[in-house]
Amino acid sequence: MTYMKMLCSTAALALVTANVALAEVTPEQVWENWKSLSTAYGQTVTSTSAAREGDVLVVRGLNITSKNADAEATVTIEQLNFADKGDGTVDVTMSETSNMVMRTAAVEDVPATTTTLDVLTPGLLVNASGTAEEMRYQFTGPTITVRLAGIDAPDAPTDLKVEGVVSGMSGDYLVSGAADKTIASTFKADGLSVVIAGTNPEDSSKIDAKVDFAGLSGQSNTATRGDMSDMTAALKAGAAISGSFAYQSASMDVKATDATGTTSLTGINAGGDLNFAMDAMRLAYGGTAREASMTASGPQIPFPQLNLAYKEGAFNLVMPVSKSDTPADFGLLLKLVDLTVSNEVWDMLDPGKQLPRDPVSVVLDASGKAKLLVDLMDETAMTNMVGTPGELHALTLNALQVKAAGAEITGDGALTFDNTDLTTFSGVPAPTGNVNLKAVGLNGLLDKLMAMGLIPEDQMMGARMMLGMFAKMVEGEPDTMTSAVEFKDKHLFVNGMQLQ
Repeated sequence: MTYMKMLCSTAALALVTANVALAEVTPEQVWENWKSLSTAYGQTVTSTSAAREGDVLVVRGLNITSKNADAEATVTIEQLNFADKGDGTVDVTMSETSNMVMRTAAVEDVPATTTTLDVLTPGLLVNASGTAEEMRYQFTGPTITVRLAGIDAPDAPTDLKVEGVVSGMSGDYLVSGAADKTIASTFKADGLSVVIAGTNPEDSSKIDAKVDFAGLSGQSNTATRGDMSDMTAALKAGAAISGSFAYQSASMDVKATDATGTTSLTGINAGGDLNFAMDAMRLAYGGTAREASMTASGPQIPFPQLNLAYKEGAFNLVMPVSKSDTPADFGLLLKLVDLTVSNEVWDMLDPGKQLPRDPVSVVLDASGKAKLLVDLMDETAMTNMVGTPGELHALTLNALQVKAAGAEITGDGALTFDNTDLTTFSGVPAPTGNVNLKAVGLNGLLDKLMAMGLIPEDQMMGARMMLGMFAKMVEGEPDTMTSAVEFKDKHLFVNGMQLQ
């Protein structure tokens, strides 16, 4: 992350205007803007010299350092060149090889560690334009490689290889503001390849893994406020970060070898995306993957090969993070559509082939409002917290679906909660509202599970009694049940019958 912040500072990279003659920047202005951007991220910037050599401002012996209580990271670049092109813009180039040294302090049983990375940026070119108040940059780079150069720690693998390569990268940044800055960026890359390989000195087990992404793109928006190294204080002062990342396809190939043999895991998918956002009031994070398939084999798998695949997987989380006098929005989405597994797995679970082997789907989509009583990002407040961190005020079940083995359960509903009444429902805020559920094929599934011996007959009787209390059969629809759950006037009703 420190190196990427540094790259954002060097390459601080945004749209080049069509008429650059209207605004001009000098090498000195770009260098100052670059330093101020690093400072805005809470970094310390030093250099051994910065002097003009003709039309080029040459900066030598550059160090960029980030610190917190337990760790420190320093990026060292031998030389930066800021070349005046004579048309109001400046080209920025850097040494093709730089490095990052990360030091972590000893914490309990974890020893102090020093990790060194080499960063290779052959052909990286940044063009800066605009004004001193609003610097515009654009960059291109055939490859950017981050490679592990060494780890100084007890029992560290001596043959560990870790390398990430971004190819065909281009992008732009717009940096505006003085002490507090706003940065808007976009980027594209042909691919990203990550390789990890090495031997564990404790047991001589080996890992050999490769992950590839193709067709990458992304965008981000950042507003810095105050000292960004103190994220809690910065967020309270108005800092905000948001962005998204997408890729067109991905693959992985992992092999792990130990005394029992080699375990292999391979997989591909047809693309996906990630998104994130954080400010003083909320944290949001989500992603999707499409048309994924994986294959595993090895001595711990009880058959030659395990295959699984799904059409879509997704998750999304939105939650408040700050103490507030008013309820804030939250949301949760979990989605897995049309999951299939090898017949060998089904044969192990259901050797008599009594269960339908249809694809499995699970969807949970919920949202609501909650009021936090403590700042979740305040470590001291969380440590000293007594009781619950917040209050639940509203919950909406936008969608519920569980489909497997010939049965399907669906539902929706909405509830509000009275946090002044924690007695009616034994410590839970008293709810008001409705939840509607529908089950198709559930009785048939229960019959098959009992016939397979997975559910004893006496337990099945109890399960059917519970179903009889909370569900009713739908006339004209075979093996279909519904349940209407209503909380009203501090009472619980199911299908119109009062249970509390």
